[in-house]
Amino acid sequence: MKVTEHIELAKNPLISAEIIPPKRGGHLQQIFDVLQAIIPFEPAFIDITSHAAEAIYEEMPDGRIIKRVKRKRPGTIGLCASIKNKFNIDPVPHILCQGFTREETEDALIELNYLGVENVLCVRGDSLNYTKQLPDNRTANKNTIELVQQVHNLSKGIYQDELIDAAPLDFCIGVGGYPEKHFEAPNLAFDIQNTKQKIAAGAHYIVTQMFFDTQHYLNYVKRCREVGITVPIIPGIKILTNVKQLHSIPRAFHVNIPDELVDKMFNAPEHEQQNIGIQWALKQSIELLDAGVPCLHYYIMQNTTPIVKLLQELKKRL
Repeated sequence: MKVTEHIELAKNPLISAEIIPPKRGGHLQQIFDVLQAIIPFEPAFIDITSHAAEAIYEEMPDGRIIKRVKRKRPGTIGLCASIKNKFNIDPVPHILCQGFTREETEDALIELNYLGVENVLCVRGDSLNYTKQLPDNRTANKNTIELVQQVHNLSKGIYQDELIDAAPLDFCIGVGGYPEKHFEAPNLAFDIQNTKQKIAAGAHYIVTQMFFDTQHYLNYVKRCREVGITVPIIPGIKILTNVKQLHSIPRAFHVNIPDELVDKMFNAPEHEQQNIGIQWALKQSIELLDAGVPCLHYYIMQNTTPIVKLLQELKKRL
């Protein structure tokens, strides 16, 4: 089922989550354990992140330094098949601009279609630490708008090559939104206009970057609606678990952490820090439900203990 259909048919707000594939050499059971932990809370869909290849420099026995380009976390498409078939949950793989040609993207979408996957999340992806040379006659999407256009074109049977009587690939397309603006945008108004272009290109819903002040999300939705964006806007929530994240998360995701949360985390002993993060995310979840959000989307990666505790508490209060 498509994400938008889940939302339209739901009688109550939905729960969804985002996970990350195991590192190369990791075991699939890691992901099964994550899913087994959250299945009791009936997630409507599960996002699976995707990562492009990156350059890794290795020293050889003779002292030479060589560069290898490889993906640390392959397996997004395979995980989609496992999640759909073993758990009967709709997977939402992330499709990237960075590191992939349009032709590679088309091949991946064909494979996903064969697996019965109906949803994708289109994102630009992290900047590469090397320059990928495009082979002759290959092209790449420069940004998410172009990527969305490519996926949308496939819904009309438009492929990279001109094919006669080509079967359409009908995906529900999600895109990212940034309540505190994308770090490269000059301001929030500019960023929202960019998001509006993603919707015009064919996207069906928005999942926001994490935020720790609910008012940022509410303001973002209001401003999106003011410029004519009518698609569902799903809030993304992250549970802080330790003081180190007060530095790493703003650096990686360019979000602000409220003074109150920072003070509580810094002044708490280590064994209490995770609970402070859970209670803060629980408060946000209740505020968002009171505001009428269609779905709560949790960034859990592979750590399920905090989200299980949060959802158990949330269930008691609803």
